[in-house]
Amino acid sequence: MINTSLKFSDPLVTAKGEERAYVDLKELNTLWFNTGSICNLTCQNCYIESSPKNDRLSFITPNDVSPFLKEIKEQGLPTSLIGLTGGEPFANPHIIQVIELILMQGFDVLVLTNAYKVLKKHQVDLLNLKNEYQDKFKLRVSLDHYTKEVHEKERGENTFEETLQNIAWLKEHNFSLSIAGRTLFKEPLDLAVLGYENLLKMELRIGDNLIIFPEMDVLHNVPEITTSCWGILSKKPTDQMCASERMIIKKKGEDKAVVMPCTLLAYDTQFELGHSLKDAKERVYLNHPFCAKFCVLGGASCSPKIEEKKHDN
Repeated sequence: MINTSLKFSDPLVTAKGEERAYVDLKELNTLWFNTGSICNLTCQNCYIESSPKNDRLSFITPNDVSPFLKEIKEQGLPTSLIGLTGGEPFANPHIIQVIELILMQGFDVLVLTNAYKVLKKHQVDLLNLKNEYQDKFKLRVSLDHYTKEVHEKERGENTFEETLQNIAWLKEHNFSLSIAGRTLFKEPLDLAVLGYENLLKMELRIGDNLIIFPEMDVLHNVPEITTSCWGILSKKPTDQMCASERMIIKKKGEDKAVVMPCTLLAYDTQFELGHSLKDAKERVYLNHPFCAKFCVLGGASCSPKIEEKKHDN
């Protein structure tokens, strides 16, 4: 019997003694910035435990962002999309300046938001950004389910209707808008897509404007991914987030920002890749439950898919 306490303990070898799967950086298409771990909500299954009290990650400022944008230009990297996640990005007091800086440099910007209360105080700035940069400025709203009951079980009471109101405001003003939802355990994908379409009264495509994430339970016992799993699962290392993405975080009390492989691993020091994009090219061993559950087995990615597939009802 395998000692489950040994799982995900050795970066190179699984608890069974098999070679752990790894991913090499193919090319940096998307660079994420974690804008800070502070959030206006406390969600049950938040990947990085964001809340109004969690300040383990500092608010990112334009001065933190600028060197990485400069590095992309100097190295001639193929990075076209800059993603902003959190925490709640619009809880960051510097967020509008950060967005403006990135857009002025010619990048597309994708901001992930819960759209609960936080957007209202920024409406004028958001409209100005949308009018000036059009579809280069994109927003993705997290809506945990198409039913009030499930959404509020995750996000808290009285969060559903106001989130829908803010989604309606974004639709009304023609923002480039996408929705991040999730499927419940054993819920068919087609049923989830249809549920979101009926709720929002809009056609949603798996890809750019509807991202469906797998249900996550941090206590769930997941298998470790070995190099032989690629063939068994018909998966490829190049399809994983860390083959084309990186995330920048700034820890509380630290002077310099740190590069991480993806948006899910904000605190685990074994995944720190240095302070520059040049240092961030090293191989990533999938030594974390999220690597297995979310990415390899769940097939999820925080970035929009390059090839979209239209949903057929």
